[in-house]
Amino acid sequence: MSYIGEPDYRHGSPQTLGILISNLGTPDAPTPQALRRYLKEFLWDPRVVEFPRVLWWLLLHGVILNTRPRKSAAKYARIWGEQGSPLLSITRAQGQAVAERIARRMYGPVKVAVAMRYGNPSIAAGLEELRRAGARRLLILPLYPQYAASTTGSTFDAVSHALSRWRWVPETRFVTGYHSEPAYIEALAASIREHWAEHGRGDHLLFSFHGIPRSYLDQGDPYHCYCQTTARLVAEHLDLPEDRWEVTFQSRFGKQQWLTPYTLETIQGLPARGVKSLDVVCPGFSADCLETLEEIADESREAFLEAGGERFSYIPALNTREDHADALAELILRHVQGWPEADENYDAEALREAGELARARALAMGAKN
Repeated sequence: MSYIGEPDYRHGSPQTLGILISNLGTPDAPTPQALRRYLKEFLWDPRVVEFPRVLWWLLLHGVILNTRPRKSAAKYARIWGEQGSPLLSITRAQGQAVAERIARRMYGPVKVAVAMRYGNPSIAAGLEELRRAGARRLLILPLYPQYAASTTGSTFDAVSHALSRWRWVPETRFVTGYHSEPAYIEALAASIREHWAEHGRGDHLLFSFHGIPRSYLDQGDPYHCYCQTTARLVAEHLDLPEDRWEVTFQSRFGKQQWLTPYTLETIQGLPARGVKSLDVVCPGFSADCLETLEEIADESREAFLEAGGERFSYIPALNTREDHADALAELILRHVQGWPEADENYDAEALREAGELARARALAMGAKN
């Protein structure tokens, strides 16, 4: 095996702290061909689909990849913007906003890169960008507030796989989630309040999270508990009575049982319970994407109105809100404590002089650079 090395490494080079911000991913274009590539990578991940590999390969390649890409491409085409995929453009803007905040608070050099678990820019590409910037310390922040093996765990796998090919592996820290972080909860509550102030307040507030198979919960995945905690904390911030809000799970795939109650079925049944005006928020999505813009804001709205509802309002994801960027930056700053770049005594000039001395010694011992 050939490892990614640094044959032209210059001894005494300054070191950088690298921050990798990642999200789930997106196809390169809203076309069947691009969706097939994307879904092939996504659905073949054993963290996503825990099924015997041979049987799943036959089903994936024999049925799913021959039918689903065209349907999904049509849905992506409806949300595709001038900047391409909403998820990618928003995540890039989030990365830039966080980088600006981090730069103002750090004492040493920091480089922020954005990557996608599936599709482009890949985790490996994002890490390579940081390696070329001289990163010897890495912090990985997946933008999944609620840990799940199929999202956060899969990101860890991808990072580990990429770093397993590096000759010089950097010191690495990994943020596994932030479902109960006060600043994140406060940002969610503020976004809901502002939406109510502008659009009016519904009879009921639905917290819709992406679902996972029930078997994952039974095997010890904490995701379900974390979703419940997030919703409860936000409801408490909003002083909502228990009968005015609930948690549901969306984006079910396949025939097996997933976490319940299901979002669509709940929405269709709410008018019969007397709920005529509904607000829906999706706290597990840090950026608006197909699952929020098409599945919730479009399909679920139609289902609610057809079932007898009168008003449906989707509350956008936190996206590029200032308080969201502040929360992510604070989270990063806490996790990098103890590293040189976060030390108020960081002395760039002293490090430069030490680097020059180290290089002189290395050259005297026969180093190339």
